[in-house]
Amino acid sequence: MNLGIFSKTFQRRSLPEVLDSLRSYGFTETQFNMSCAGLSSLPDDLSIDTARMIGHELRQRGITMSAVSGTFNMVHPDPAVREKGLHALALLAGACRDMGTSVITLCTGTLDPGNMWAYHPGNASPEAWRTLTASLEQALLLAEQQRVQLAIEPEPANVVASARQARRLLDEMQSSRLKIIMDAANLYPAGRPQELPAVLEEAFHLLGKDIILAHAKDVLDEAGTRFGAAGEGLINYEQYIDLLLRCGYQGPLIMHGLEERDVLGSSNFLNSKIATA
Repeated sequence: MNLGIFSKTFQRRSLPEVLDSLRSYGFTETQFNMSCAGLSSLPDDLSIDTARMIGHELRQRGITMSAVSGTFNMVHPDPAVREKGLHALALLAGACRDMGTSVITLCTGTLDPGNMWAYHPGNASPEAWRTLTASLEQALLLAEQQRVQLAIEPEPANVVASARQARRLLDEMQSSRLKIIMDAANLYPAGRPQELPAVLEEAFHLLGKDIILAHAKDVLDEAGTRFGAAGEGLINYEQYIDLLLRCGYQGPLIMHGLEERDVLGSSNFLNSKIATA
């Protein structure tokens, strides 16, 4: 298992500078964000030349694009916003081959119209679920056409907020193009840290065979309101890495939710856990 990192961790003026910085820390895998190439995270336009340039810059440095971020609010109350997100997703899917990846990361969204990471009480409603599955049906058609995988993760403030809901979604959609991002911090039971080991065991039992990407960040307080660099909080990384290995996961462990000043210490921590797993 190799360590990777979100490309956005490195704030630089140009794509070559971002990638040089990433490589200087020893990383050869990244979850890419289009903002690192001077575009919006979800671009309205993406040329073949730009996609090929990104792929070339990565290959020059021996960096693999493990996935590219395509997150948009899949249940936004305004259908026009959802359509705009699907249009951008189509552009990304069409560019994946030239950029050197086959995985696009998504979120399952929230009914909050202003912030796709903000909780809304309507997220648990049948209407929100129907909107999500309708958006995913369209997204999966794009994925099938371009032969890419879509990866979603349980997020505390999103419609899919638990491993059980993620399993339900996979079972309902019945698509080999839909996969799971595992992030132990997202599954932390707020205020009940003693329950986390059992929660993770259940999550891997339900989702282990469908994991295509694994994230590494940490929970910094018992209430589960603050996140930071892996190794600084409440996540038991011995258990988490062991569960990843036991389910047969062979992909990268992607660091995120941290500042660049924390990269070296956190990567040393994770590498030590991987080495002794």
